[in-house]
Order: sequence, then C-alpha cells, then structure tokens
Amino acid sequence: MTQRRQFILSSAALAVAASLPLSAFAQEPAKLGFVYVSPIGDAGWTFQHDEGRKEMEKALGNKVQSRYVESVAEGADAERVIREFAASGSKIVFATSFGYMNYVERVAKQFPNVTFLHATGYKSGKNFANYNARFYEGRYINGVIAGKMTKSNVLGYVGAFPIPEVLQGINAFTMGARSVNPNVEVRVIWANSWYDPGKEREAAMTLISQGADMLTHHTDSTATVQAAEEKGAYAFAYHSDMSKYGPKAQLTGTTHHWGEFYTKTVNDVLAGTWKPERVWGGFKDGMIRLAPLNPAIPADVQAMAKDLEGRMKAGSFHPFTGPVVDQAGKERLAKGAVMDDESLGKMDYFVQGVSSRLPTAK
Repeated sequence: MTQRRQFILSSAALAVAASLPLSAFAQEPAKLGFVYVSPIGDAGWTFQHDEGRKEMEKALGNKVQSRYVESVAEGADAERVIREFAASGSKIVFATSFGYMNYVERVAKQFPNVTFLHATGYKSGKNFANYNARFYEGRYINGVIAGKMTKSNVLGYVGAFPIPEVLQGINAFTMGARSVNPNVEVRVIWANSWYDPGKEREAAMTLISQGADMLTHHTDSTATVQAAEEKGAYAFAYHSDMSKYGPKAQLTGTTHHWGEFYTKTVNDVLAGTWKPERVWGGFKDGMIRLAPLNPAIPADVQAMAKDLEGRMKAGSFHPFTGPVVDQAGKERLAKGAVMDDESLGKMDYFVQGVSSRLPTAK
C-alpha cells in the first residue's frame, strides 16, 4: 500500500512537472551587489562604475541580477551595506572605493561562499581580491599637454586624499608636464573628500587665483571642469568625459571603463574558474582611455599625445621611468629603471615639480 501510494505521488509530481514551462527549471539569476561612495549622477567615478555594471548586465542577460547602493560613506555604514548584500544572497559583492577595504576584508571572512571584489585597494584573501586601473598612464599624457600649452607655468590639481593612487596621478601629471617644460610647477589643494562639489569648486577657484591656467582633479564631481569653464582656464577631466560641462575648458581627460572587467569577473565566478588575483589594467587593457582631444590642442601636441598612448599600449614606455626624484632631492628610482607595481602601490611622496607639501600622515 505504501509503495503504491509513493508511486501515485511520484506520478502526480511528474505530471505537474511536465505541465510547467521549461523556464521554470531555469537557473535563478545570480545576485550581485555594488557599493558606491558617491551619487551616480551623469559623470564621475561612480557613474563610470555604474556604466560598467549596466554593460555587464547587458552582456550576461538573465544570468545575473544586480543591485546597488549609492552614497555609502567609508565607515561603519559601508560595512553594514556590504554585509547586507552578502547576507541577502549576493554571489558577488563589488565595493568600489578605497576606504571600503578593511570592511570588505572583515565581511569576506564571515561569508566564505561569497566572492568580494574591492576597487583600488591592496588587501586580498581566499574569496577577496582587488582591482584597479593604471590611471597614471593617462595622467602623464594630460601633463604633457598641460606642459606644452600653459602660459603661466602653474598647473592646479584638486586632490581627494593623499593615498598612493592619488599620489601616482599627481606625480605622473607633474613628470609628464616637466618632460616637455621643466619650468612648470604643480600646486595641489586637498578637498579631503571623494565627492564634495562645494569644496572641489572652492579648491579650483583658489588654484586659478594663484595663477593656474591648467586644472585637473582626483575627485568625483564635475566642479573643477565647471570652474575652469567659468574662469577661462583649461582643464583635464577625470573618470568621465566632462566636456558638456566645459566645452571650451576641457582639453581631454583620463576616463575609466569597467564593463569588460565586470563581465569577465562575473563569468569566471559563475563558471567556478575565478581566482583571487590582482587586476591592474591600463590603456592596453581598455580600462582607461583618453577623452576626445579638444581642437584647441595644437596638432603637434595632439600627435605627441597619441604617440605616447600608442607606446603605453605597446608596453614600450612607462610613465615612471627613472630618474624619479622626490621634493627633497632624494632619488627614488635610478635613471633608466622602471618602477615596479609594489613601489607604485606604496607611493608616499611628491616628485620634484610639485610645489605643495604633502600632509603629515596621522
């Protein structure tokens, strides 16, 4: 009797299953979480990451379902958001700001079956890795253009925080400028925030008042480009093409592109082939590009910029090729030597040509 009942139940179950559409058996989409440090807006660091997320979703279709939280401060709130993503079933969590690193590391240990990716940091673990782009490559070319075009020989730089990633950009910009114009100086003002349009604008205006006729920034908003447009200065955008905010001011910019990386990473995790390796891509990997060159740039300078880009793509030129000398006159890299990634990742000094002083570490 028991066997007959089991057979009837099994037959009924099969009948129900046969009546269901095949899509009912399709694998549920993998949940993905993205943590953003600033508003998405229509330009900037977070905007570029969100463009990458959307590109990945388009490429992978119904295999994935992504969510995001924007304007997450680098503190306890970040840990809460990262943990909530992991606890609610996310297979992968992307944390897209330097200050999230320690919180990602902590949560990753508590959720060993979730994969965590952290942008711009240096820590890693069994289920935790970091990724970054070689922004300094574009910065060097921006500096060459600035050095060739400046009239005042004063270049202004709005920085967020004095961490290695930002210092790489300032130093590459300075070295690029001084490679064609040894008389230039770079002045830096810190916003002490990744995203604060008011502080960014104030810093840009101060630099212009100090004689800077070329500006750039390592902050998230369009405020620096807008200030340059307003005051008749030139600017180099960062993260995104910001020319609509400064059609006359923006000469070019260093733009970031994350879509291919996000698509490949998610595919690898879903296929079970992902390994916690550091990814650090530049021009040749398509992770950075130059924004369109403004016609205001002389033809010979445009040719110089394109030649440098080509050489970086080919691997025949590295912006941090010695000699690299710091503000105090100490040689940090010998003539002809190429700086390795470990040294780049620990950069904690300004090179000669930066007239501002580095804040004392606390």
